[in-house]
Amino acid sequence: MPYRYNTHEDPHGTLPNAKPDCQWRTSHINPHRHVESMSRPPICSNILEAVGQTPLVRLNKIPKEEGLECEILVKCEFFNPGGSVKDRIGLRMVQEAEKDGVLKPGHSTIIEPTSGNTGIGLALAAAVKGYKCIIVLPEKMSNEKVDVLKSLGARIVRTPTSAGFQDPKSHIGVAMKLCKEIPGAVILDQYRNPYNSIAHYDTTAEEILSQCQGKLDMVVIGTGTGGTITGVGRKLKEKMPSCRIVGVDPHGSILADHVEKSDLQVTFYEVEGIGYDFLPSVFDSMVVDDWVRTRDYEAFRMAKRLIRSEGLLCGGSSGSAIAAAIKAARILQKGQRCVVILPDGVRNYMTKFLSDEWMMQRNFKQRESSLSATKPKWFDEPLSKIMLNEPVVLPEEATFADAYRCFTSEPKLTFILIDDNRYKSSFGYVSSTDILKAITSIEGLGKKIEGPPRLPILAKDSATFGQVQQILAQGQTPACVIVNGAKNPIGIVDSAMLLAHINPV
Repeated sequence: MPYRYNTHEDPHGTLPNAKPDCQWRTSHINPHRHVESMSRPPICSNILEAVGQTPLVRLNKIPKEEGLECEILVKCEFFNPGGSVKDRIGLRMVQEAEKDGVLKPGHSTIIEPTSGNTGIGLALAAAVKGYKCIIVLPEKMSNEKVDVLKSLGARIVRTPTSAGFQDPKSHIGVAMKLCKEIPGAVILDQYRNPYNSIAHYDTTAEEILSQCQGKLDMVVIGTGTGGTITGVGRKLKEKMPSCRIVGVDPHGSILADHVEKSDLQVTFYEVEGIGYDFLPSVFDSMVVDDWVRTRDYEAFRMAKRLIRSEGLLCGGSSGSAIAAAIKAARILQKGQRCVVILPDGVRNYMTKFLSDEWMMQRNFKQRESSLSATKPKWFDEPLSKIMLNEPVVLPEEATFADAYRCFTSEPKLTFILIDDNRYKSSFGYVSSTDILKAITSIEGLGKKIEGPPRLPILAKDSATFGQVQQILAQGQTPACVIVNGAKNPIGIVDSAMLLAHINPV
């Protein structure tokens, strides 16, 4: 059995940061199977033949607005059938597993821990080829990804976002557990499988070289598993060694440090698909010449700017890549060229950064008043006029049974807050409706409260009736948490409480 897979027959399994067996060098003969980058046929025999050959598009407005002299081109990977760059590796890993005899139609079950896009690529291939598919992904990943995966026939298992990769409760730990329990199960393992990076070495990089016709000075690539930057970077190091390879890593990830240390702080970030709390085996940091770190707010703002100014319907990690490219490409002169890979499209984030309310709740966007010049008298009155009741707050490890006891002991409770310091601008919460849902779930009330919905935070000293009204009127959240000082909750204000203190007539 090739080392790159975890299978049902393997009693132990291999962690995703295991030392890789593949030791690439530009002067060495490559021992792996390779394929030629093929043009798309006029009529595809199935949707899998439409993977790859994505367009390269020039940015016009944003580089000019940012004062860049060089040319910026973007590789639009959201033109792949499943909507992301991960379609390439999903298909390739399945094809190679079939050649190795690891996957057998009608018998094998593909399991994969993923942030979602690799899961979609694998589920797409599984649907066409006839495999069962189980995708394990953290709670933070968008519901749109879950809905797409379910539509493709995949079974979904959610895991706590806060669980580290070695935690049995993480998406990696749960996937390995399922693999041991299910006969015929195979984890193709994007973190260790060399055909993750080889897919990009064989196709993505070759497409870029062909499209650029040899004129290329810099490539900017977001880094998650590291497969894209490793595959593209290795090919360019062979064919265009003067081209600079720039990696993009979000604040909160350790990939830019390219070393695992116990004292490196891994913190929460909203952007999906890039960054990790470990170094995946397929990631070769030696091909990266420069790193740029990005923050959530600049990633999402830039993604919305790409949509509005350039008409590119891309996702948040694409915003990260362009934000980083603007910083990195300032060293390039007129006549030079920078290519940026846009990993996925906006479809997966319709209820996330595409929503102004979602952006405003996380302080990524200033709230704009829709009021006329004549505001109601109560609009600017301070929220401190309301007598607030101290909310019930449960620790992050609380179960639904803990919440149930709180609701039964205090019948007037509407919401219970979940203390989660990883989020600076919101609190998780549980409602009585969530308790009713938990009662009929498989785990019952003993289930830990993981990935709860969130309530936005407002500071008592600065919050006004108008601010609360503007938030609640959007219908995206049922209440606001009022805090005093550093995220110390002192009350919850919902629509009924607000209406009781204003005179709207």
